[in-house]
Amino acid sequence: MSTKRIIKGGCLCGKVRYEIIGPLLDADHCHCSLCRKQHGAAFSTYAGFNSGAFKWTSEEGLTKVYETPSGDGWCFCNECGSTLAGTEKGKVSSITLGTIEGDVDIKPELHIFVGSKAQWFEINDDLPQFEQRPVNKDL
Repeated sequence: MSTKRIIKGGCLCGKVRYEIIGPLLDADHCHCSLCRKQHGAAFSTYAGFNSGAFKWTSEEGLTKVYETPSGDGWCFCNECGSTLAGTEKGKVSSITLGTIEGDVDIKPELHIFVGSKAQWFEINDDLPQFEQRPVNKDL
C-alpha cells in the first residue's frame, strides 16, 4: 500500500490553512518587480504541484486574490497579509515555500525574471538564471 505525502501549510495568523497531496514540482526564485512588491523582498520562492492536488482546509473565505491584467496573481490572507500562493486566472497554481510547515523535499532549481531583479541584490549561487520565465527550463 502506497501512501501519498500530505504537505500542510498556512498563513502567519494561522487562520487560513491548506493541504497539497503529492509532490511539489518546479521550484524557482522569482525576481520580477511584482513578486518583489508583493513579498517585500528581493525575490519570492514558489513551487508547483499536480492539478487537483491543492485544497484549502480552513478559512478559505479569508483569502483574497490580487490579479494583474494578464490573469496572473497572488492569493493572500486578508487577516494577516501572508502571501500564500500564486494564481492563474483566479485558480491556485503554485505555493509559496515559506508558508509550508516542516521540511520540503524540493529545492529551487532556477532564478526567473532576473532581467528585472533588484539592483541591490546579488545572486550568489550557481542556479541557472533566466531573463523571463523559460518555456522549457531544460533549454
